[in-house]
Amino acid sequence: MSHHPQPSPRARELVRGSYDIHVHIAPDVMKRRIDDLGLAERCADLGLGGFVIKSHYTPTAERAEIVRKLYPDVNALGAITLNASVGGLNPVAVEIAARGGAQFVWLPTVDSHNQRACLAEEPDGATPPMWAQLQADLEAAGMKAEDVNLFDADGELLPEARQVLSVIAKHGMTLATGHLHSDESAQLVPLAIEAGIKRIVITHPEFTSQRMVLDRQRELAQQGAFLERCLTTPLTGKVSWDTWFSNIRDAGPENSVISSDLGQPFNPPVEDGLAIAADLLLEKDFTEQEVRLMTVHNSRWLAGAAPLPDAPAHQHAKEGVPS
Repeated sequence: MSHHPQPSPRARELVRGSYDIHVHIAPDVMKRRIDDLGLAERCADLGLGGFVIKSHYTPTAERAEIVRKLYPDVNALGAITLNASVGGLNPVAVEIAARGGAQFVWLPTVDSHNQRACLAEEPDGATPPMWAQLQADLEAAGMKAEDVNLFDADGELLPEARQVLSVIAKHGMTLATGHLHSDESAQLVPLAIEAGIKRIVITHPEFTSQRMVLDRQRELAQQGAFLERCLTTPLTGKVSWDTWFSNIRDAGPENSVISSDLGQPFNPPVEDGLAIAADLLLEKDFTEQEVRLMTVHNSRWLAGAAPLPDAPAHQHAKEGVPS
């Protein structure tokens, strides 16, 4: 196994209480570095608050509930991603996931029109996503589903998409934009806010299929969406570190949330991800307060967790934060 950075004690302490809102762990249809229970044990040892179990293909709420029962000090959270394997924009699937305790809803990722239509080339040396081979296998077997679209040919939100937004709002879930095109995200966010959704995440805006320009990042942040800065995006060479750091600085740390997107066997241990990011940010002259805001306080808000005593006053005052 390749050498990976070792987080400093300072970084470990800074990220105590954080939630990693984007991890890919076993059981899964792809090989993963660690499973749900293994990660929960390590998070408990390190004082991390919890994590959100993401799968591109299956809902994870039931898995998360088992983890919480066995490790009550670690708040594992379930999710659903609206790809073809769950029926795409399927409000019934979202309703069932919500009733099962899921907190996050990702809009289509691997089956989004934008991801499938993406012609952007990976930078030299970039590591391809693990799901790319599975998608190719499905297509080769004649099982390629239709693209999952949110908007019709006239640019109007589809009825099923509108119903999905309504279910998310009703249950106080967190909406993540998945692999939508930058234009789609810009069109969707005000509609999601209008539907009553309070927690919105722009999923890894620097990812190859998104490449969201800074002005648009700022525009969506001003509307209340958080910009998710996934460690793996620069770590695997999909964007330069300089771009990643400058986007965080220029869009404002207060508008960013750090996640790892880890779990791949060739990448660092999942439980190290946020602390590794913390060390890198500190090296680039981000303050301890900024690092803790992005890794801990903003992640807890998006996870629906109670704010810690050192959280910004406005997070304590936000309507709907559970105690």
